Amino acid sequence: MKLKGKVAVVTGSRRGIGRAIALEMAREGAKVVVSDIELNECQAVCEEIRKLGSEAIAVKCDVTKKDEVDAMVEKAVQKFGRIDIMANNAGVYVAKPLSQTTEHDWDFVVDINLKGVFLCSSAAARHMMKQGSGKIISTASIAGKVGFADSSAYCASKGGIISMTRELAMELAPYKINVNAVAPGVIDTNMTKGFMDDEKAKQGLLMSIPLGRIGKPEDIAKAVVFLASEDSDYVTGHVLVVDGGWLTQ
Repeated sequence: MKLKGKVAVVTGSRRGIGRAIALEMAREGAKVVVSDIELNECQAVCEEIRKLGSEAIAVKCDVTKKDEVDAMVEKAVQKFGRIDIMANNAGVYVAKPLSQTTEHDWDFVVDINLKGVFLCSSAAARHMMKQGSGKIISTASIAGKVGFADSSAYCASKGGIISMTRELAMELAPYKINVNAVAPGVIDTNMTKGFMDDEKAKQGLLMSIPLGRIGKPEDIAKAVVFLASEDSDYVTGHVLVVDGGWLTQ
C-alpha cells in the first residue's frame, strides 16, 4: 500500500473526483478526512472507506471560510495525530460569457477554487512544517493552461492554482513539503453533466481527445495518489496533466 499509515484530508470529496480521490487513498492505506459542504454525503463516503478496511471521518467545511478550514485541519490532527496529505479538490464552475458574468459569479468561483486552496494549504502547512514532511496536491485544470470559452472566472482560478503551486513548492521545500497539482481534462462528473448529456457536444469534445474517451474520476485519483506517495518524493512544483492528450494538439 503506497499510503499505508498516512493521514489525508480531501476537500470537495462527497462526489466526483474528490470522492474518487478519497476512496483511492483509502485503498492505498490512508486514513481519510472526507470534507465537503454536505455532511450526510461525506458520511456516506466514509462508510465506503470503512468497507475498504480503512479509517475515515466526515467534516463539514466551507473552504472559503478560514475558521472552518482551520477547524477541519485541527479535527484531522486531533483524530489521527498528524496530517500528511492535503488534497485541495473543492471546486465549482460557472459557464457564462464575460458580458454576462457578474461580480457574484466571479467571487463565487474564485473564492472556492483559489482562495480555498490558499486557506487549506496554509492550514495544512503549519502542521506539516512542524513534522518536517507533507504532500499538498491541488486540482487545477487544463483550463488553467489554455483558454475555454465562457469560463473567465474558472480559467483565472485554475491558472492561479498552477502559479500558487509553483510558489508554494519553492517556499515549503526547506520543510520537505512537496507541492504539486493535477490538471484534469474533460472528466465525467456532475460538473460536466451538461456536456455529457448533449451527444453533439460530447462528440465535439471527443474529437479533441487523442485517446478517444472522456476521462473518469478514477483517472485523476490515481494521479493524485502518485503525487501523495513516496514515488513522487523528488517531484515538486509540477502540474501533472491528465487529459487524454488534449494539450498535445
